[in-house]
Amino acid sequence: MTAVAADSMPTTDDPGDPGRRFRRKRATSPGQDDGSLGFHYVATLIGGIGLWWLYAKWTSNTLVPGPIAVSESFVDGIEDGSLWEHTFASLKRVLIGFFLGSAIAVPLGFMMGWYRWARGILEPWVQFLRTVPPLATIPLVIVLLGIGETAKVFVIFLAAFLSSVLATFQGVRNVDLTLINAARVLGAGDWTIFRRVAVPASAPYIFVGLRVALGASWATLVASELIAASQGLGRMMQASSQFLDTPRIMVGIIIIGVLGFAMDRIVLLIERRLTRWQEVRA
Repeated sequence: MTAVAADSMPTTDDPGDPGRRFRRKRATSPGQDDGSLGFHYVATLIGGIGLWWLYAKWTSNTLVPGPIAVSESFVDGIEDGSLWEHTFASLKRVLIGFFLGSAIAVPLGFMMGWYRWARGILEPWVQFLRTVPPLATIPLVIVLLGIGETAKVFVIFLAAFLSSVLATFQGVRNVDLTLINAARVLGAGDWTIFRRVAVPASAPYIFVGLRVALGASWATLVASELIAASQGLGRMMQASSQFLDTPRIMVGIIIIGVLGFAMDRIVLLIERRLTRWQEVRA
């Protein structure tokens, strides 16, 4: 009787297994791509370039550059080496400002969310600075830090810091109290709870803040390079605008967009590896 019952039970490969459909859905687990997004990326890229080409071809504005003119300007910049210099200068500023801002913002965000005294001291200043656009601080930054590299990096640092610190703070505040109380019942101390409960539970919020901070860093880059910069993509576009060199301006915009997108994908990949336990929609 037992043998018959065991033989009649559906296996994992049995089409009649009610859990088979669920397991197939979980094969492409939430948060993981099944390869279809790659096709959509390529399709929308081709479609966007096509619409751009049609608009440049049929518009009466002769200053609108087409894809071919932009490609030629890109090749010219690569051959004379100027594009490499501008790109490297901007990338260095963004990376330094982003990493410094995030490295300071994440610990402060944890302190604000975990300790009431830290929240009382830091939150008013963070909320005050958050309402002030980083670009509005440029005149003061020039007066205090001069027109050197430090001033440019500081403006980017400020934008990254304000985006990361609030996301981290909110992540710690949203940690489920049930998990904390359960850990205390099991005998865990404050440091263990912070390290094993608060940090993992806050990780998704932290990475969202890092992605927002990365976008804010690139968005602030062009304005920061208006501070007497001799090199940089923002400086290149500003100089090109004076000569109505719109293809070179488009080159700068495209490079900033591509680099920002690539860095965002890197942060997203790190997030997926560190938060595999999290179930999200695919």
